[in-house]
Amino acid sequence: MNWFRRMMIGRYGVDQLSNAMFLLSIILLLISSLIGSVIINTFAMIILILSYARVFSKNINKRREENMRFLKWWSPISIKLMQSLNRIKGYKTYRYFKCSKCGQKLRVPRGKGRIRITCPKCKNEFTKNT
Repeated sequence: MNWFRRMMIGRYGVDQLSNAMFLLSIILLLISSLIGSVIINTFAMIILILSYARVFSKNINKRREENMRFLKWWSPISIKLMQSLNRIKGYKTYRYFKCSKCGQKLRVPRGKGRIRITCPKCKNEFTKNT
């Protein structure tokens, strides 16, 4: 394993973009094996090769810049996904409402009957059933 450490000195290594490219290539390879498409298979192999080329690249500044551009694009999507997953997990114990004045999403405990909700952002009060 020492030889690998020595070989990776001065190289970029694995980051979020190379992980995403690797995952995308695996998904495309699975799809191409189910469909039997040579085009999708070729495209997946190209993405896989590019992913490994990024990992072993010595142009660290360029790879870091590419990763930052990817993260700027991916971060809003990731945040929305995590918010949706947390909301799905909380449906048993919480109800979600939207403030009619400012549009803030509010989470209140489920099963409390008719309650008065105060928006923490705009201090608007409204009554809802939970």
